[in-house]
Amino acid sequence: MATHKSAIKRAKQSEERRLRNKAVKTRVKSVIKEVRAALDKKSVEEAQAALQKAIPVIDQAASKGTLHHRTAARKISRLSKKVHALSVEQQ
Repeated sequence: MATHKSAIKRAKQSEERRLRNKAVKTRVKSVIKEVRAALDKKSVEEAQAALQKAIPVIDQAASKGTLHHRTAARKISRLSKKVHALSVEQQ
């Protein structure tokens, strides 16, 4: 365990960040799971609505530094591609 004053503070800050990042990552996983659930049900409207809800959550995680910006872009791209494919398939 940390013994210097600065090391104690750093450990406390790291723990706070870890918990915050964990919450953000859990939220990202949840919204992605909602989009995938809508895709599994073959519901275009539901999938598009879930995607529109997921994009800002993923973008915000990237802007806060929890996710790398390219990781966020890749997740959004892959979800968008699947939703688009479903909408084309339904037509």
